[in-house]
Amino acid sequence: MAKVLWLNWSGGGNLPPSLGIARVLSERGHEVAFAGRPEMVPRVKRAGFRAIEVSRSYEQALRYPNKWIPRAASFLTSPAVAEEISDLVPEEAPDLLIVDAMFPVALVAAKRFKGPNVVICHTCVNRMLEPWRNMLAMLGALRVEAGFDPLPTALEDLWMSRDELLVTTLEELDRPPAGLAPANKIHHVGPVLEAERNAAPVTLPWSASDPTPLVLVSFSTMPEQGSVPKFQRTIDAIAGLAVHAVVTVGDSIDAGALAPAANVAVFATADHDALMRQSSLVVTHGGHGTMMRALKHGLPMVVIPGLASDQPVNAAAVQTWGAGKALPPDATTHMIRAAIEDVLGSPQNLAKAQQLSQKLAGVDGAANAADELERQLRAA
Repeated sequence: MAKVLWLNWSGGGNLPPSLGIARVLSERGHEVAFAGRPEMVPRVKRAGFRAIEVSRSYEQALRYPNKWIPRAASFLTSPAVAEEISDLVPEEAPDLLIVDAMFPVALVAAKRFKGPNVVICHTCVNRMLEPWRNMLAMLGALRVEAGFDPLPTALEDLWMSRDELLVTTLEELDRPPAGLAPANKIHHVGPVLEAERNAAPVTLPWSASDPTPLVLVSFSTMPEQGSVPKFQRTIDAIAGLAVHAVVTVGDSIDAGALAPAANVAVFATADHDALMRQSSLVVTHGGHGTMMRALKHGLPMVVIPGLASDQPVNAAAVQTWGAGKALPPDATTHMIRAAIEDVLGSPQNLAKAQQLSQKLAGVDGAANAADELERQLRAA
């Protein structure tokens, strides 16, 4: 049995696939602990894993400029977090260290770890290469504006100096290698579509035999990306259509802040796989997990990107693949309604989504990732 420590960024869709990989490792007899910001802790405990709160996550947040999300920037880059992680890793003495690709201060602090050291990325790398460089450079610039010493931000230093870079997407849906070397350290393992335990089935207010098309609306579930106006514009767009819709908001907003529509049901959480088996369309922010889950079910999409840098890239990819439409982040009610009508009425969009679903059939990203991590342990 190996002891695994996961330095985790739980924003957006990063935590569910991490938990999926940890589940497989645990089933194989390994012990996995997650270290991360306070918001991560209850989610990890609910999944049955040990959670270590990085207590200094936001200690220096007030020093950060309000250009991005100061609390997130503090957790991802601050010296206080670096010091805590630098103490934590030797205390835990793991056999294997996993660090989230978007956690630069942890990546730097973890360089002193002498055992197997793996970086994990929960979205595309090659299609996202320039946005990844820009995102990490932006985080580094925010740290400097906060008055701290510069942090290395080059991907070659943060990622490629480690033993391996695991990418939880399908290699076919990523572009060919685009400048990261050595390329033999990059391993695409496939999507990890893990459902958290609070994603329970929901009772819909319509009969199961009702033939009305069902639309699933799922934007980011995290507070950093919550937008009441975006949800409301989407609900208002759907209100004028001959469809039913389920909207899930997670922790991103208070569902009570939304004005209802007769053909729309709003839930905090729900089992997306169960809903997608009944759905005809997914309206999403373009998060990698939701996008891959929709494609796995052969569902076309309308994508309205949010804050994360991969979301516009994913939106453009969905449209390029012919599996739906991409809209701007500030899409109006009229634009959303027109896009939903267009995609629902397009046999071509449905056919393309179903073709892509065949590529994902039988792919077990969690097991593939666990195989790679165990290979690193054997090589140590």
